[in-house]
Amino acid sequence: MRTTRTVTTAAAFAAAAALTLTACGGSGDSDDDAGATKPATIEKEQKKGGSVLDSPFEKPDLTLTDTRGKQYDMIEETKGHPTLLYFGYTNCPDICPLTMSNIAVAKSKLPKDQQKKLRVVFVTSDPKRDTPKQLGKWLKGQDPSFIGLTGDFETIQAGARSVGVSIEPSYKKKNGDIVSTHGAQLLAFSPKDDKAHVLYTERNTTPEVLEKELPSIIKGEKP
Repeated sequence: MRTTRTVTTAAAFAAAAALTLTACGGSGDSDDDAGATKPATIEKEQKKGGSVLDSPFEKPDLTLTDTRGKQYDMIEETKGHPTLLYFGYTNCPDICPLTMSNIAVAKSKLPKDQQKKLRVVFVTSDPKRDTPKQLGKWLKGQDPSFIGLTGDFETIQAGARSVGVSIEPSYKKKNGDIVSTHGAQLLAFSPKDDKAHVLYTERNTTPEVLEKELPSIIKGEKP
């Protein structure tokens, strides 16, 4: 039986979110710890699975460039669709590829009709390097249906902050290493109201958890 516990303060959410973030190292890239920037409250923090938010996030108002070089209005394009949203970058050595791979594996186990309804959106936190072509090539290795978006960093950062994800501009260290900082939260938006009612952390985005909970999210239910 899955156990739950009630969390009632914004501070508790921030603490929980901070625990989902980890430093990625290797290949000249790293992710530094970053906390959520928008207060929110977790209704039920599940021991294994997504955390249900009692104050759901509105879908970020983002119009960016997709992997085909076309303008993509996230609100309009994903309206009425169950949507997973993640901010990361293609040069990330571990957390980003693992998260997207886990989503791809879980998605492949769903019935075909559910797969068609689901939208998976990956927004780069490193637009200087993640061109539409680079995003397309990288995501194709995960799942060709995944949507990759890039554009102006300030626009992306504002969109991330609106859903409690912190990202910072990439910068080069004296030794030539590139440092890119981003939160590791995965947000699940309901097709019923286009709001994120469920948040996944780095620790609970396993294929098994997602395969079990995505059917409910796709139906617009809480897992």
